[in-house]
Amino acid sequence: MSAVEDRLAELGLTLPPVVPPVAAYVPAVLSGSYVYTSGQVPLVDGALPYAGKVGAEVTPEQAQESARLCALNALAAVKSVVGDLDRVVRVVKVLGFVASAPGFTGQPLVVNGASELLGAVLGEAGRHARSAVGVAVLPLDAPVEVEIQVEVQVDGGEGPAVS
Repeated sequence: MSAVEDRLAELGLTLPPVVPPVAAYVPAVLSGSYVYTSGQVPLVDGALPYAGKVGAEVTPEQAQESARLCALNALAAVKSVVGDLDRVVRVVKVLGFVASAPGFTGQPLVVNGASELLGAVLGEAGRHARSAVGVAVLPLDAPVEVEIQVEVQVDGGEGPAVS
């Protein structure tokens, strides 16, 4: 098991299987030293724990938990193309979409669920630039969707994955 996966276990988390695409795309692509994930929705065993708009059917706390699940799914997608999460040098960018009821303005707090998970798991390498965007609706009626861009070590050397 990798040091990153050991850290996940310390946090009481496990890396899920890669969520299969629901349309014509792949979960992640390695290009040079960067991995770009497709948007990850908070599927757990093929189902959404929460569905609907944040501020209506979904509470901000449930949405924040959904963002954490999205981040776990994104890490699984990264692992699927690099083989070992210890190769992660840095999470460069996180883009979070929040299906928002009219008047809901807490998108940054919702996406903190993903950001905080990445920081807890990867330490300093998990600190990143980020955007949190409110949208009308997301695929499968998910409350949150998160994509990440990650720099990885391509020379096979040891990377500063966990601090």
